[in-house]
Amino acid sequence: MALADAQRHDHAHDHSHAHGASCSQEHGHDHKHDHKHDHGHGAGCSHHHDDAPARVQLGQGQGAKRSRLQIQAMDCPTEARLIEKALSGMNGVVALEFNFIERVLLLQHDLPNLDDVKRAIAKVGMQAVELGGGEHAAAPIVSTRRANLLLLASGLTAAAAEATAWSLGDGKPAVAALALASILLGGTATLKKGWIALSTRTLNIHFLMSVAVIGAMLIGQWPEAAMVLFLFAIAERLEAMSLSRAGEAVRALMALAPETAWVADGAGWREAQAAEVAVGSRVRVRPGERVPLDGRIVSGHSSFNEAPITGESLPVDKGPNDGVFAGSINGSGVIEIETTAAASGSVLARIIATVRDAQAAKAPTQRFIDRFAAGYTPVVLALAALFAVGASLAGLLPWHQAIYSALVMLVIACPCALVIATPVTVVSALASAARHGLLVKGGAPLEMAARIDTVCLDKTGTLTRGEPSITRVLPLAGDSEEAVLAWAAALDSHSTHPLARAVLDEAAKRGVAIPASAQVSELIGRGVSGQVEGLSLQLGSRRLAEEQGALSPQLKQTLQALDVAGEGALVLLSGDKALAVLAVADQVRPEAAATIARLNRLGVRTVMLSGDSPQVVTAIARLTGVGAAHGGLLPQDKLRHIERLQQEGKVAMVGDGVNDAPALARADLGIAMGAAGSDSALETAGVALMDDKLSRLADLIAHARRTARVLKVNIAIALGIKLVFFGLALAGVASLWMAVFADVGTSLIVIGNGLRLARKVQA
Repeated sequence: MALADAQRHDHAHDHSHAHGASCSQEHGHDHKHDHKHDHGHGAGCSHHHDDAPARVQLGQGQGAKRSRLQIQAMDCPTEARLIEKALSGMNGVVALEFNFIERVLLLQHDLPNLDDVKRAIAKVGMQAVELGGGEHAAAPIVSTRRANLLLLASGLTAAAAEATAWSLGDGKPAVAALALASILLGGTATLKKGWIALSTRTLNIHFLMSVAVIGAMLIGQWPEAAMVLFLFAIAERLEAMSLSRAGEAVRALMALAPETAWVADGAGWREAQAAEVAVGSRVRVRPGERVPLDGRIVSGHSSFNEAPITGESLPVDKGPNDGVFAGSINGSGVIEIETTAAASGSVLARIIATVRDAQAAKAPTQRFIDRFAAGYTPVVLALAALFAVGASLAGLLPWHQAIYSALVMLVIACPCALVIATPVTVVSALASAARHGLLVKGGAPLEMAARIDTVCLDKTGTLTRGEPSITRVLPLAGDSEEAVLAWAAALDSHSTHPLARAVLDEAAKRGVAIPASAQVSELIGRGVSGQVEGLSLQLGSRRLAEEQGALSPQLKQTLQALDVAGEGALVLLSGDKALAVLAVADQVRPEAAATIARLNRLGVRTVMLSGDSPQVVTAIARLTGVGAAHGGLLPQDKLRHIERLQQEGKVAMVGDGVNDAPALARADLGIAMGAAGSDSALETAGVALMDDKLSRLADLIAHARRTARVLKVNIAIALGIKLVFFGLALAGVASLWMAVFADVGTSLIVIGNGLRLARKVQA
């Protein structure tokens, strides 16, 4: 079947993203081919409800209001559990979402104001500051000069207490006095948090640490109690600094869009806040400046660095009527744009919102770890108490040593490193991916991308450009190629259909002069006819040639040869005589073969699912190296193929057209191509490849797998070190300060390891 007919088939059965893929000239010249790549109702997310932000449901109600509170002291699940308990009995509070990297609480509520919420949070030792609708969270405050001086003094007095104990003995009053001074200088914050945890019946690290310190003092280990509190304060400071670095990737994205814009105001220009610029305003962008808002160029030409949006490092040349993205960098020309979206609705703003919201979306691994940690801590607490009593009663250890070992266990029991390993790793990976044009909608799709066994790809617009072009001009009646191409272009000169554009583009490329045409009329569903240079001509499909009685043996042979080559055909006719055949093909993306080869090296099977004709699909598969290809598929046929493949493993579907929406939704992971210009793809796809490069697909799989490896290593480190120190504690070898180093040191290791993913997307 020729491409013209195949594309008609594709359109009729598949509603393909048919850049010319509707039919040949039998298309009727009235199809609109929108480049918005609309994914309709659920490209890839309808299955993945686990990808919703990690909500804590506290009450009933509509929760019509959504407010954001920055809480500087909230940097891990320890504080989140305290806030949850503080707000759990408050009428009007419906749900909570926690963003530890930016230290922001998203509150869904029905309250007239947030005064009661702020007071409740203050009672558990934290201060909440309400953020406006478009206001970004401030960079976390890690420390102040006064806090640093107090911590230094605490460390010096703790060291003095330890030295005095070594020289004079543990029982001297001077030792206790120095230790108490150290605790008062640098440890009261931890003890206060421990008291809050006790009063709210919350088993967290501050409660465990407070019990360990008070227990050490009760058995006369004053220097060790002071040193433990000092080391813990140091470790918390280092952990806060590390987490602050994880947020830098997100804040860097937020800094890409300028805060102001030069807006036309009467006869001049005025500088205005970008957030206040209305849609439809005229904005000037000078060379070297960042574009402040999404818009359409109305004056000027320039090149643009769109790397912040699409990840494409090469500048893109643009002129009047071309779209530009907020955050892209203007090259050498002054341009004027008409804004097409408000600051909050730009592509960059949606990318930032997606990455920011994804921080509150728990990946499956993180949900498992949180459930594990919730049961793990009380179990260890009970075991430590049983060990203290049992070991002393059984005569295995003196009571003093048994209690000391139990206190060491309490410190080791804190699951901080385990709990924080996943969010830091995932957020770093998400921010890095976004900077390279891979918009991943949370931890769940990221983990799923690492598990993909099979990638199913649509043909038109995914493996191919979706833009048909003339590959050959084949005269059949002795005329020159230029002559028959000129006649065909004359018939198509007033059409906007992609196949007509292909004819006109080929004529322009060859420098063919297009003669005037007259009495041009559309042959609905078959092609066009008209008068050109005194000739009565028709241009259309095989069906039109059959109707005209022009299907001669020579024409049949030519069409069959094109079928074998996977090319379509437009036939130029004069009555019942075929003058020429114009071979048409949808151009394969230049990076398609390399991408498929890379996926094969990653062990990912590739399958093409298309509504186009089997001949065309087979030819494209041969050119690109796709492992299996299925053509002539209805949308429901694609679903059946995906369901069959899902019996063998995890399946991703890659597409860019409305017809792909059911398959994208049914697959384990839906991936939208070229989503930078599509509102719906940004909002609904599990993963959106922001530029139109298929090579990003292999980048996604490789990056997700690297993230999974780092995550597994972090969990192994966290669990492994705890097991080692548990063994040392049972043997009576581990000390309290060693336990603090083990716990917080492990946290720093997993944070540092996770932050490696923030650098760049790597295979």
